[in-house]
Amino acid sequence: MKHIIIGTGPAGVVAAETLRKRQPEADITLIGGEPEPPYSRMAIPYYLIGKVGEDGTHLRPAAQHFDHLKIHLLRQHVTRLDVATKTLSLDNQQSLSFDKLLLATGSYPTRPPIPGMDLAGVVNCWTLADARKIAAGANKGDEVVLMGAGFIGCIILEALALRGVKLTVVEMEDRMVPRMMDEKSGTLLKKWCEAKGVRVLTSTRVKGVSEEKIFAAPANSAPASSGGFFSRLFKPKPAVMAEAAPTPSGKLIVELDGQAPLKVDLVICATGVRPNIDLAKGILETKHGILVNERLQTSAADIYAAGDVAEGKDFSTGKYSVQAIQPTAVDHGALAAINMTGGHNALNRGTINMNVLDTMGLISSSFGLWQGIDGGESATLEDLNRYKYINLQFQDDYLVGANTLGMTQHIGVLRGLIQSRTRLGAWKQKLMHDPTRIMEAYLARNTG
Repeated sequence: MKHIIIGTGPAGVVAAETLRKRQPEADITLIGGEPEPPYSRMAIPYYLIGKVGEDGTHLRPAAQHFDHLKIHLLRQHVTRLDVATKTLSLDNQQSLSFDKLLLATGSYPTRPPIPGMDLAGVVNCWTLADARKIAAGANKGDEVVLMGAGFIGCIILEALALRGVKLTVVEMEDRMVPRMMDEKSGTLLKKWCEAKGVRVLTSTRVKGVSEEKIFAAPANSAPASSGGFFSRLFKPKPAVMAEAAPTPSGKLIVELDGQAPLKVDLVICATGVRPNIDLAKGILETKHGILVNERLQTSAADIYAAGDVAEGKDFSTGKYSVQAIQPTAVDHGALAAINMTGGHNALNRGTINMNVLDTMGLISSSFGLWQGIDGGESATLEDLNRYKYINLQFQDDYLVGANTLGMTQHIGVLRGLIQSRTRLGAWKQKLMHDPTRIMEAYLARNTG
């Protein structure tokens, strides 16, 4: 049996290892388009603050890990997929055949269509190569703009602050992390960051980025004469001066809507990502991602998809969506591998929307339908001075969503109650009065 996995993130690596456990004699090839060994994007902030070296970002620390498992690791780009012949074409002109294929191609960062986003001083924070650029260009005292205060932006925000840069965060929405936090919690997170010395501009749009035009004198220009005005005026210029062009040098100018322009050393773009579905377009059924069934099969029976690129059933809504988070990628990788090797009970029952984020020491989380549903009820408790907030969303006596800030002890319980669809009974009214009793409710409803 020949298995090929495209993508060396958590989904791809876990899938390869699971395939090897289930089929010791199978031919397994893992293909990644980056020159580095498989690594975790979630470890990039630790690299930026010097807590780990590059090898500390690797998903598997042992240098010969994949060799020992007899997993062929190729560092190539796949340029074409042929479903009919079950073959792949690589950018080195090589062709590979497969029996089963897993697409774990992840996401790619997006940039807004504004002038100047292609300048050298504008970088993403998505790959290890990006991290190297940030480490070189964001040092103590440097002025840095971080575009985007979403999940990705907030992951690297603390690392940038710890590097000692003068950081300004620009977010076009009215609050931080708008896709996982409501107005109160997102605004409270902004207040927390500002108290830590980070400038946060919400409801602000970047209109463009340009280079400051400062012209340095050519290196071979002659020094000014020590004579008087007339001697300087009539002194012939060296012939070389006519040939030397001034060299532009300087900072970046970030134009903002409704704010004064910012003069900075580096712009980091963290405005979002999109599933990398290029290989599947026109070949497999796609929408936002690659559509998969409960076994993570695509519209071609022997081709599977997992992780950020897979669009499967959402646990809470029953609709199809992409859940681009690492826990989902790990689960997908294992489930896909089981099904690729003939498993019958490894079904994806629907992915729950789940985000847990550490922003400069303040933990925030959201689960399920955290924005609530039509006709539902909600309960909120807050202590703004202590940066604590909890909001619960109900449908009848079920907990369907939650959003918290500064309250880590309830994270596992919230997910458990939502995912198990536990009926709360009389505990629903108790939680409406005091949402912090969620642990008591969980124990009462699950221990009888």
